[in-house]
Amino acid sequence: MTTTHSRLLRAELLSFDADPGEGDSPAEGSVRHLEDGALWIEDGRIRAVDDYARLAPELPEGMEVIDHRGKLILPGFIDSHVHYVQLEIIASYGRQLLDWLNDYTFPEELQFSSREHAEALSEAFLDELLRVGTTTAQVFCSSHPVSVDAFFAASHRRGLCMLAGKVLMDRHAPAALCDDTEGGIRDTERLIGDWHGKGRLGYSLTPRFAPTSTRAQLDAAGALMRNDASLWLQTHLAENTGELDWVAELFPGSRDYLEVYEQSGLVGPRSTFAHGIHLDQEMRGRLAERGANLAFCPSSNMFLGSGLFDRLAPRDKGLAITYASDVGGGTDLSGLATLKAAYQVGQLRGQPLTAWQGFHGLTLGNARALSLDDRIGRLAPGLDADFVVLDPAATPLLARRTARCRSLAETLFALMMMGDDRTVLETWAGGRRQHRREP
Repeated sequence: MTTTHSRLLRAELLSFDADPGEGDSPAEGSVRHLEDGALWIEDGRIRAVDDYARLAPELPEGMEVIDHRGKLILPGFIDSHVHYVQLEIIASYGRQLLDWLNDYTFPEELQFSSREHAEALSEAFLDELLRVGTTTAQVFCSSHPVSVDAFFAASHRRGLCMLAGKVLMDRHAPAALCDDTEGGIRDTERLIGDWHGKGRLGYSLTPRFAPTSTRAQLDAAGALMRNDASLWLQTHLAENTGELDWVAELFPGSRDYLEVYEQSGLVGPRSTFAHGIHLDQEMRGRLAERGANLAFCPSSNMFLGSGLFDRLAPRDKGLAITYASDVGGGTDLSGLATLKAAYQVGQLRGQPLTAWQGFHGLTLGNARALSLDDRIGRLAPGLDADFVVLDPAATPLLARRTARCRSLAETLFALMMMGDDRTVLETWAGGRRQHRREP
């Protein structure tokens, strides 16, 4: 006999059904907002979403009801680009991209040949993600297969929806971090067989970026993509001007950085290219045609001095952008911090980010761009029960600010600019409460 695990949460509910547009008010039909809402979850999925008064008479007698009135529930936040193996070098002083890799990243990633270290950091990283309301991320591991095994095992135990992959890197890095071209592909194939599609996990092919892979390795990764359309791909593109010059030297047969990836068959509807700051409209159009997305990593871009991302230029070409922390180049795992930085970048470019766009991006927008919207990203019946409970009065100053708010848009903007881990009262994933803030 199967036991049904069912409970209901009562709170203000907010979810997106479509892109709200760039206006101060969201496009009609794009937002679902219930001031006194009921979220009925059962066996890890959402069974029903409605006004509490309408749904209450249908509830089974004795059903657990969690009263979160005064709080705001949204779908769990999604981080489209992050390096779990860089958690402990976050906020390391004073380097741009290529120096950052050599001085901080590569020495740090050498430690992940140790299973014990990889397991400990996997648990710490997931604790931190859940503490800030992130329920799904697309994650770079290191070049060591054990770093992937440890991360996926920890994620699977918690029932999380995670994408991740082993870094492919066969040149221009310390020898102990480089994989043999064919060996790296064999390791990747084994990891795909062990983890892709297991529970709520998915595999992302992960060439670090063009300079650290030979053409042979990029071509082999492209062959894996052609053989299995259910795989994801993540890499970096056009983050730093010095990087662009290096790519031009290494791949003289490619007309631009993007074509390096195109020639190996790496640009498709499940491809995420982190940063994409230094692109022209023609390149953005090519990405859009293939259904790829750019991961906007604002705190990382400012911290490493990489440049100010033009958020509206991709939209003009129909190119999806996603929102990402890029820790450890980024300075905070919190999706709220990412939105704050994105707003600041936008202000400097004359294209400020609205709260509607921001919270849509962290939830449904990221889910759709990552081809996960059939499972997560909305509060809707049949989807996985991944959501976050935000407290608009989490700190004395935030409480003062939100008490003055006269609309949902004002409250969301205050949360976006002032929120942090203390704002996240609870994080639920797979229908389980995975984090609760201590008083």
